[in-house]
Formats: sequence, structure tokens, C-alpha cells
Amino acid sequence: MFSARSASLARAIVPRAGVRTYAAAAAASAAPPKPPVALFGVDGTYASALYIAAVKESALESTDQSLRALKRTLDGDAKLVRIISSPTLSPADKSAIISVIAKSGDKTIKNLLEALAENNRLGMLGGVIDKFAVLMGAHRGEVEAVITSAVQLEPKVLSRLENAISKSQYVGEGKKLKVINKINSDIVGGLVVEIGDRTIDLSVSSKMAKLNKLLTDVL
Repeated sequence: MFSARSASLARAIVPRAGVRTYAAAAAASAAPPKPPVALFGVDGTYASALYIAAVKESALESTDQSLRALKRTLDGDAKLVRIISSPTLSPADKSAIISVIAKSGDKTIKNLLEALAENNRLGMLGGVIDKFAVLMGAHRGEVEAVITSAVQLEPKVLSRLENAISKSQYVGEGKKLKVINKINSDIVGGLVVEIGDRTIDLSVSSKMAKLNKLLTDVL
């Protein structure tokens, strides 16, 4: 459910000039903008607030592009991730970091970073970006299927899985399927397929856990 906390954060994230612009438009609008799907967790709250702020600024696509670029920066700089995750950052350090990673000049993104920094949550930036991607997928009518395997799946295998999932009941009519292959050696073998809030666990590790429980109960 969309929370008052998200609305409060959205007001903090949206640029001041944008607030005045939106105020004029709001009078003609019966309902305020809402995220296309409900997200949970603190990172989901920030992502929802950012989505609302971007809608108010008519900047969803540009915000999405800026976040994708920021995600690539974080993925390529483990040291930066460790730094922003430090709970002992001083206000001066936070300001310096924000000035470095908000190079695009996007006011909405900068305000998001400042809101995270103010609440000592800069370390959640990666999670917020991932949750925002979920919102954008829903906005575009996409259904995301995450296929977790112990090793990278071959393109032919991934294509067959994508074809099977696209014909399943989990993908509604008119929806676009987006398949992501994640690697997790802990599952040993097999697959774990996640579509929306549904999880199909076909992993070897899951089968082993069930077998161990069965043996434990019997013995």
C-alpha cells in the first residue's frame, strides 16, 4: 500500500521549482500520482517517493536513465559502495560524495541522494535503484522474470525458458516479459524462477533441504 511516508519523501525529493509547477497542475487533477505497484521495505519507500517526484516533474524516463548510469558507476566501483555504506560519514563527506555521484545535474536525483544522506541511508542507494527499476517495469507493462542458476545459462536455454514463461499464466495478456539471469552458486544446480510475487524453486539445494528434513523427521 502506498504510504504517507512515501508521500512525505516525495515532497522532499521533488525540486522546489517543480513543486510550484505541480501545485498549479494539481488543482486540475482529482488524484495525486501513485506508483504502479506497491513496494515494501525502506528502499521501496524511497523508490516510490522518487517515482512520484519524477512523475510530478514529467521526468520518468530521464530519471530512469540517470539511475541506470548511477547503477553502472556503483557496479564498477566497489570502493565507492563501501564508502557510501559507512555509518560514520560526516556531513561534509556526504556533501562531497553527492557532488561526485550526482554529476548529471539532475535535481531530482540530487535531492534523493540528499534525503538518503540526511537519514544515514546512502548505503541503500543500490537497493533504491533496483526498486525504481521494478516500478518502471510495471509502468511500461513489463513482467520481470528472474531466473537464478548456479552458472550462466546458455542463450538457447534462456530463450526456451523465456518462450515457456511468456506462454504461462504468470504473464498477462499484453504484457512484455523481461527475463534476467542471476548467478548464485549456492543453489548447486537447477533453477529458481521468480515472477512477480511467485517463486518456483527447482534448485538442487532446495531438494536436498527437503530430503534432509524428511530424513530428520523419520530418524
